[in-house]
Amino acid sequence: MSDQTEQFTSGITDGADAPRNRARRYSTARRTWRQIARFVARRMPTGLFGRSLIIIIAPMLLLQAVIAFVFMERHWQSVTTRLSAAVVRDIAGLVDVIGTYPQDTEYETITRIARERFALGVKILPQEDFPPPRPKPFFSILDTALSQQLAIRLDKPFWIDTVGESSFLEIRIRLADSVLRVFVPRKQAYASNTHIFLLWMVGASVVLLTIAILFLRNQIRPIQRLAEAAERFGKGQDVPADFKPRGASEIRQATVSFLEMRYRIERALEQRTAMLAGVSHDLRTVLTRFRLQLALVPGSAEVEALSGDVDDMQGMLQGYLDFARGDTGESVSVIDVKQTLDPFHVQAEEMGKSFSVSFKGEPIAHLRPTAFSRLMSNLILNALRHADTVEVRGTHNGRGLKLEVHDNGPGISLDDRDEVFKPFVRLDDARNQDETGTGLGLAIAQDIVHTHGGEIGLGESDLGGLLVTLQLPA
Repeated sequence: MSDQTEQFTSGITDGADAPRNRARRYSTARRTWRQIARFVARRMPTGLFGRSLIIIIAPMLLLQAVIAFVFMERHWQSVTTRLSAAVVRDIAGLVDVIGTYPQDTEYETITRIARERFALGVKILPQEDFPPPRPKPFFSILDTALSQQLAIRLDKPFWIDTVGESSFLEIRIRLADSVLRVFVPRKQAYASNTHIFLLWMVGASVVLLTIAILFLRNQIRPIQRLAEAAERFGKGQDVPADFKPRGASEIRQATVSFLEMRYRIERALEQRTAMLAGVSHDLRTVLTRFRLQLALVPGSAEVEALSGDVDDMQGMLQGYLDFARGDTGESVSVIDVKQTLDPFHVQAEEMGKSFSVSFKGEPIAHLRPTAFSRLMSNLILNALRHADTVEVRGTHNGRGLKLEVHDNGPGISLDDRDEVFKPFVRLDDARNQDETGTGLGLAIAQDIVHTHGGEIGLGESDLGGLLVTLQLPA
């Protein structure tokens, strides 16, 4: 009784675990499919040209595989069956002649007729056992078709050999008192035009792929030119003079939209530049009038303080205008980076600080000279104000020009490294200050780097302070 109860309880437990087991198997299968999908995705081409070729090639290969397996296989089977039937009919005729009409001992007449009329090699052997059966091929239409035809048309024991590289097939048929041995040319019983079919398939595929590649290149080239123009415009460079809408209608529409956007942006920048120029002129005029009025006042501590305030206002005004104006109007030229950094040696000596520059490779890059000078001035002077030792290390890598500004100062905490790039953020340890203390130093530096199409980041220097990394196109 207890055994029956235990079996019943075990059955209930197994039934309760069945949904859990199914869910586990489903989760495992889903995880496996995801891994396969990620594996395929990692090896898929990332470019539009490569993916378009796959879209064309994959259906073409699938279609050819279906045609080869379904249509051509049936075609070969039908042709091979008919050829095998014709050969077996010839052999059946020879067997009837041998059994009906008396022959000479050498069977010369039958041998001659088979050779001249049917292209068969015939030999009459004495009664003997058939050789051991040869292993049948894994996939052979000829072996199947020939065996079926011999079994249908000849009600006699037979033995065939279709395996091997020989150009002949061997067939043995047991007669009343002898064995008929027949050699049949393989091409006479089998559709052996496989190479022609393969040549046609390969040739057609090559022609179609060539046409597809030429067509795709012609269609993708306008997209590449649009991407190049957008990248150049984003870096503040001139768009190629011959750039105009080309390609398919959708690409032409995107190009026209880009050109209209470019015109609106350039117009807005021109209007902003004109406005800033006017504001700068008016404010500088007021500040100049303040200076003249202070110059006419007898010297005192209050006058010196006011003059300092005017100088600070002049510096802050210049910083605000530099940040608002940007550097899109300056053209790119070839500059010597090491030579651009030489004036900072003098400033470091005046401040009593240590400053050095090292470079691996040619210190040549395509940059905006004024913007790059302002960029390095903000970074180096900020570093000199907070550290005793500043090192600039430059190198050319696969992506362009890489500059590292190291110092042994207090650095910037990890939590503040994102905040310091925001305009007007003024933290004592953030060093997001330019020469006027407006809190725009790193904001201007980031804007200049992004205008060049580069990257800027903060880290920890091996000198113990802050590391500013610049990656600029060379």
